[in-house]
Formats: sequence, C-alpha cells, structure tokens
Amino acid sequence: MPSSPSDPTSSGSSGSTTADDRAAPRWHLVGPGLVVAATGVGGADLVATLLAGSRYGYALLWTAVLGCVLKVVLVEGAGRWSLATRSTIYEGWSSLGRWTHWYFGPYIVVWGFVYGAAAMAGTGLALYSLLGGLSVAWWGVVSGLLGAGLVLLGRYSVFEKVCSVLVLLMFVSMVGAAALTVPNLPDMAGGLVPVVPDGGLVYVLGVAGGVGGTITLAAYGYWLREKGWDSPRHMRVMRIDNAMAYAITGVFVVSTLIVGAELLYSAGIAVSSGDQGLLDLSDVLADRYGSAAGTVFLVGFWAAAMSSLVGVWNGVSLMFADFVGHVSGGDPDEPRYRLGGRWYTAYVLWLTLPPVPMLFLGEPVYLILAYGVLGAFFMPFLSVTLLWLLNTDRVPREWRNKPPSNVALVVCTVVFAWLAATQVYDAVSGVL
Repeated sequence: MPSSPSDPTSSGSSGSTTADDRAAPRWHLVGPGLVVAATGVGGADLVATLLAGSRYGYALLWTAVLGCVLKVVLVEGAGRWSLATRSTIYEGWSSLGRWTHWYFGPYIVVWGFVYGAAAMAGTGLALYSLLGGLSVAWWGVVSGLLGAGLVLLGRYSVFEKVCSVLVLLMFVSMVGAAALTVPNLPDMAGGLVPVVPDGGLVYVLGVAGGVGGTITLAAYGYWLREKGWDSPRHMRVMRIDNAMAYAITGVFVVSTLIVGAELLYSAGIAVSSGDQGLLDLSDVLADRYGSAAGTVFLVGFWAAAMSSLVGVWNGVSLMFADFVGHVSGGDPDEPRYRLGGRWYTAYVLWLTLPPVPMLFLGEPVYLILAYGVLGAFFMPFLSVTLLWLLNTDRVPREWRNKPPSNVALVVCTVVFAWLAATQVYDAVSGVL
C-alpha cells in the first residue's frame, strides 16, 4: 500500500527537499497546462462569452480576466499538492474522510454520462456544418469513437501533441476573427473596470465560471504525473506551465468577447444560445468577410469541441481509475488503476457508448437535473478541499499556503459557491 499523504514521514510528503528535488528539470514549451487549456474551453464556454460580448459589448471583459485568475489559483493549488506530496488529488480527498467518496462517486458517474452526450453532440454539430453527409448525431458518434481510440491506443505524449494542434487551430481561428473586427482599444480598456450592467449578473457568473474548465482542473495533477513531473523539483516549471496555459486561455476568451462586442453588439445582431450560436457566428463571418472566414471559424469551433472531448476522455478517466483504486482498498499505483488500465478503459467506454442513445432520443430530464446539481458543487468542493489540504501537515511546510494563496482560494470559494447556488436554482426551476 502507498504511504498516506497525511503521514509526514512518508517519502511522498517529506518535510525536507533533497538536492535532487531542487535540480532544474528539462522542460519543453508544451506541457500539461496546454492540455488543461485545450480541455477547459469548449463550445458552451465560447457561446457564453460570445453572448456576453454581443449583449454588453466590452462591459464584461473584466470577468474573463477574473475567471482566468481564479482558475490559475485552483490549478496551481492542485499541481502544488501533487508535486509536494507525490500523490494524487483523490488521495488527498480520501484523507479528509469518506464523505468525499459519497460526493465524488455519484458525481463522476452521472457527469460522465451526460457530458459524453454533450461533447459528442458539439463535435458532431461542427463536423456536420463543415462536411455534411452524416447527421449531427452520427458525426457525434464518429467523434466519440475517434476520441476513445486516441486515448486508449495512444501514449500520453501523443495525446499531448494532439491537444497542442487543436489549441493552435482554436487560437488561430478565434484570434483571427477578433483581428478581422478591428477591436476598439479604448473601449476594451474601459471593460477592465469591474461593473455589472443591468441584467448582466448571469453573464458575469457564466463567463467567470466557465473560463478554463471545471473537473479537468483537478485532472492537472494526473497529467503532471503522466508527463513525468512528479516531485517538488518540478514546482517552478509547473507554475510557469500553468501561467502560460491560462495566458493562452485568456487571449482566446478575450478574443471571443471582442468578436461578440465588435461584430454582433455594434451591429445589433443576435445569435442563439448553445452550440448553435457558434454556427450563427460562422454565418455572420462568412457574410461579412467571405466564405473562407466562416470555414476557418468552423474549423476552430470543431477544434474547441474536439479538444474538450479528448481531454475529458483522458483526464477524467484517470481520475475515475484512481477513485476506484482508493474506494476498493487497492494499491492506486497498480497498472489497473493507471493510464491504459482496466478502470481507465471502463470509464472511457462509459463516456463513449452509453450516452449514444441520448444523441438520438433526447436528454432525460431528471438525469440532467442531477448532472446540474452535482456539477454545480464541484468548484466549491475543489476550492474548499484545497484550502483544507494545503494548510495542514499533509503538505510539507515549505509548500503550504501563504496568506495570498489563502485569500485567493477564499475568493474562489465565495465566487463558485455563488455560481453553484445560481446553477442549482436554474436547474431546479427548469424542471419544476
């Protein structure tokens, strides 16, 4: 059995840092942070930001910046825990009590089923718009099977390279679209002043909460391990990697808001909610700047949807395998609980196959309600547990939270608890 993360004498939680730990590791530009960036920005996040720009211009630009800062704090905390203790985030959660099992188990099962259908539908919509031929549902099935094949057959290094290509496609398409609109720099500067316009609270929460992912933030530590960054000597490059990832995410999200503000808000053009809004935008771009602009944007839309799909298929499957290892009392370092093991494979298939009927038959209402309620509590759960873990002797003293980190995590807790309350209210109201 591995040593408990709460045991300060264990090799994974030693209070001292060896000379080898302090040695500067070799590092390349592409790291797990780019995978987080690729996974964390999907079609729904793009639409939320696009609608915010189309309705309020640059007034909510500050929320995109705030969202990136909050996610940097959370991902840094998850990464610091993993490197300082040489253990996974779920091992940390287990040390807090069995109540974490009772929340996380139902959450990851229900979340995976519903998200699998949503992710495949998003990629299917993009491919249908680009290529035609098959229906949206069948293109979604093809995307899910391709994603499953990639994460089941490929190594982490292959998966990371695929994500980097998808990020490049996303970045070029959206930043290119923003450049075409010729952004108003003085108005952008004014949008950095925190104000909430009338009726804009839901968009403040949507943009700040949606930037950069949810459950995949906790998957960061697993990707660090697969990358080979697994000890305190990688702390500095982890922080650089995280900062660069959210700088890229920030530019991408700000570009989306610019397109909404300049192309839609100024012209009074409305787009649909959901992934359909991105198709509406591609039509606007094609009408304004030519069919090539619309096609390039659709490629970026597909890249955003596909990167989220393969990121979840890989990262959340790693989390599920680790969860099973802890709940079953097994050794989480055994191959069956790691990348490519039986439980990793089982969750990849859970994401891919059972949700297929939802693509053709529609979404069961009460399952969607459970998905919304359980999912709303994940971000507060993550921020509260990081506060707990990183301020105790589970972590060597030198890597525990300093006052700025505690303040930042408290802010995260308040913001995401507020967002959770709003999401639960909306989910329940939508059913009743």
